[in-house]
Amino acid sequence: MNSTSHTCPGCGRDDLVQAVPAAYLAGRDAVTSRERNSDGDMRTVTRRVTTALSEALAPMPEAPTYGLGCLGVFAGLVAVGTFLGWVFAGRAFEEVPDGAYGYFGGPPPRLGPDPDLAFLGWVSGLALCAALLVTGVLVRRRAAFVHQTRGRHRAEELWSHGWYCHRCGTVHLRDVPGEDVRPLTLQAFRERVWERGGYGDLAAHQRATG
Repeated sequence: MNSTSHTCPGCGRDDLVQAVPAAYLAGRDAVTSRERNSDGDMRTVTRRVTTALSEALAPMPEAPTYGLGCLGVFAGLVAVGTFLGWVFAGRAFEEVPDGAYGYFGGPPPRLGPDPDLAFLGWVSGLALCAALLVTGVLVRRRAAFVHQTRGRHRAEELWSHGWYCHRCGTVHLRDVPGEDVRPLTLQAFRERVWERGGYGDLAAHQRATG
């Protein structure tokens, strides 16, 4: 490592200075282990492991979670299940036996739902509306995130000039016009990078805690 170019401005040493992209990637790994499942059989499990430092050095916010999607899936299953119950168990569309009504008259065919189970139709309709509402919220949330982080390339350009000192726990920038080389806390570095990408306001909600 070049001590002249990458000496930490805080401690004046370069032995524990690492490029931010390298420190970020070093803290993200896939760990494979052998575990027993519920039946007692051994299985191979791979988990994504991310260190606190790697999370703190992320060049962009975390994508919105889709936990709400579970509610949408559940609502969709309820909608389908109650509709099928309404149709089959509730005889929603009853068949009229031959000869039940004549050519010129007689009782008309009964094609409506069974009044005793009509509530299943309402439950199905409400569940379907809930599923559609959840889907709409998730689509809008995803679209808003993509729109807000469209300047990610500018953030990553600044981010790539960062150097992290493992001794001081600070980051400094090198070779960036208009930026000084004073040490920055992880949170200050995050705010600087995310602001360059156009999503600096999110740094207050997703704070760097490495």
